[in-house]
Amino acid sequence: MKVFIAGATGAIGKPLVKKLLAAGHEVFGMTRSNEKAESLIKQGAKPILADAFNIEEVNSFMQGIKPDVVIEQLTSLPKEYSAETMQATDAINTKVRLVGGANIHSAAQTTGVKRYIIQSSGFFYPPGNGLADESEPFVSDAPEFTLAAARTFEKIEKRVLSSNMDGIALRYGFFYGPGTWYDKGKSIANLVKQQAMPIIGSGQGVWSFIHIEDAADATIAAIVNGKAGKAYNIVDDNPSEVNIWLPAYSNWLGAPPPIHIKEKDVGDPNFIYYGTKLRGANNIKAKEQLEWNPKPLEWL
Repeated sequence: MKVFIAGATGAIGKPLVKKLLAAGHEVFGMTRSNEKAESLIKQGAKPILADAFNIEEVNSFMQGIKPDVVIEQLTSLPKEYSAETMQATDAINTKVRLVGGANIHSAAQTTGVKRYIIQSSGFFYPPGNGLADESEPFVSDAPEFTLAAARTFEKIEKRVLSSNMDGIALRYGFFYGPGTWYDKGKSIANLVKQQAMPIIGSGQGVWSFIHIEDAADATIAAIVNGKAGKAYNIVDDNPSEVNIWLPAYSNWLGAPPPIHIKEKDVGDPNFIYYGTKLRGANNIKAKEQLEWNPKPLEWL
């Protein structure tokens, strides 16, 4: 098939391109960077130099390619994680997802693309008991920054799943593995080594992770086996409380154990939310319908 990827050079885009090419698909990767276009050529993909904010440009390329599948993985996240970099890139990241993504989607509809796959999030379910499945709505009561992110994904899913295309939303967990913030030597790993990522309160927030390679495999499985109009939690089998996964991750890195701090000593309510209220997701639907199985969380 002809597969068009918007966001082909990001953390998930790179393994996705590699796996699609290995499966015999013709892959077109959209980027704004000449350097990244060269990396796509080296992989064997066909680069499309285009700006997602330029609807005429996007329409022109989409009409010329006429892909069978479009995979929207647009983000503008910082290469290195910190509270400051996340705040600094939030506005452009939101615009890329909402405006740029809408342009890609509109061009795909105009061109008659049948299958459209979107990147969504598997860690914005409302706090509650047990693991959340896809029938749960996104959280409606959270600190401002967290709530805004949840609303963004809610809008993206509504756009795609209610359209006249075979739209599928993949709700990924926290990415780890090569090229991600959690990889050894990368920003979050370095924060943990510095004991700058503490356990807040009792650390009861439950996080769902997914290895970047497993996320790519699930995305490819969705092309063939995904049901139109459905969302899937793409997470591993080991959703864990912060007080479990963070010490294990520290140990895996060879870092000192994380420190413990009280909620009242944390200035940012978003950190408190992630540390104490985040809810994990189950992957039953994805495993059954996509015929996909992720590896165990590496540090557990």
